[in-house]
Amino acid sequence: MNSVVIGSGFGGMAAALRLKAKNHKVTLIEKHKDLGGRARVFKKNGFTFDAGPTVITAPHLINELFQLFNKNPKNYIEIKALNTWYRFIFEDGLEFNYSGNEQEMKDQIKKINEDDVVGYENLINFTKKIFNKGFTELSEVPFNKPFFMMKQIPALLNLKSYKSVYSLVATFIENEKLRKLLSMHPLLVGGNPFTTTSIYGLILYLEKKWGVHYSMGGTGQIINGMEKLMVEENINIIKGQEVTNIISINNKITGVKLENNNEISADNVICNADPPGVYSKLAEAKQLNVFFNWKMKRMEYSMGLFVYYFGTKKIYEDVEHHTIKFGDKYKEHLEDIFDKKKLNNDISYYLHRPTATDKSMAPEGNDCFYVLVPVPNNQSGIDWSIEGEKLKNLVVDKMEKSLLPNLKDNIVEDFYLTPDYFEKELNTKYGSGFSIQPKFSQSAYFRFHNKSEVYDGLYFVGAGTHPGAGIPGVLSSAKVLDKIL
Repeated sequence: MNSVVIGSGFGGMAAALRLKAKNHKVTLIEKHKDLGGRARVFKKNGFTFDAGPTVITAPHLINELFQLFNKNPKNYIEIKALNTWYRFIFEDGLEFNYSGNEQEMKDQIKKINEDDVVGYENLINFTKKIFNKGFTELSEVPFNKPFFMMKQIPALLNLKSYKSVYSLVATFIENEKLRKLLSMHPLLVGGNPFTTTSIYGLILYLEKKWGVHYSMGGTGQIINGMEKLMVEENINIIKGQEVTNIISINNKITGVKLENNNEISADNVICNADPPGVYSKLAEAKQLNVFFNWKMKRMEYSMGLFVYYFGTKKIYEDVEHHTIKFGDKYKEHLEDIFDKKKLNNDISYYLHRPTATDKSMAPEGNDCFYVLVPVPNNQSGIDWSIEGEKLKNLVVDKMEKSLLPNLKDNIVEDFYLTPDYFEKELNTKYGSGFSIQPKFSQSAYFRFHNKSEVYDGLYFVGAGTHPGAGIPGVLSSAKVLDKIL
């Protein structure tokens, strides 16, 4: 069986390895000269910057890929558990250290609002039920048939899936600050906490169950470890060549065509590329049926991301590995990003400081960071060649005032990425950071199917298909593929 995998993000590499374990002849094709997709790595003058995901949860899903070939993951990667998962900082200066230490969590909650301690316990217990259904039971099974989806609806309604993550948290928690920090998880997978189905509340429990981890050497070291494994297992890897067309005869996939005009025949083509881009650019759009075209048009896409990478000659010892800084407005800011598609100066941001855990990410005596700001996707029409620099300056100003004193004087290396990078370099529709939004109407059966609804022999893994974005989601999508093929 010949299988071609397009794209080398976590989902694509996991799919390639799982297919190889089934004795398929596997070719992995990546348009860039390096593997990783959203998880590629940038190196600048001794600084190592992870381009994308930095929060590692459910590490067993990564380890499984090595164990498929009876290899010890520790010979390839080193994943370390973090004590403090996130430090939340509010506009009034309040800090909250979020972790798996339940006593510390309750002590901090008690200082903010004593009545919310019991509510927090009840919330965790409820998200455990969601986790047992949404992750344990359903994250690895295909949702290709409407009848299977219909069978799940009573249980999903019982778990209040019609609520948003924020409104679910609000039923248990009174204090607005605590509501913010306990409902922020959808932003990690491209969703608005006020519209994302409460099924994604399972992320809260998933972290509690397995912890939050960091890959020593950066997330890119996991990519390197998986690449090494693929080479050892004789997976054919083609870098620096983009797939320009998926070839089909009577809607049966027969292979792919590359930008150098070479053609590779295949029984199966597995796309780790964004599904809407695949259907509109690589496959013949005229062959798509009316219902599917309607489904494509009604899709709502995740926010875009502005990511500013910088190295400093000063070490900011008191800054945690992961910091989330909330702006003054929360709901209004998210409405601007997701609905009104406009920029807002009252930003919230996520600051990543890998050197808090791993000094190898920066030259000696230096510190390494990236700051990620949710912004509108490119449906906004924002001209990032103008707004990019303005937003960079705004972010630096805000960080200098609240977190990183004298930052401007200490930056020695920097660059930034905007939604234009995601659209042009990663081929995501509208430059969305996480493909389609994780709303109920775009979850499970209502996402792009893992087995194409249109073509025989075309499959999808990654953020845009079931179960969704985030490293556990895209690795689980490869397990879904495992069951289909």
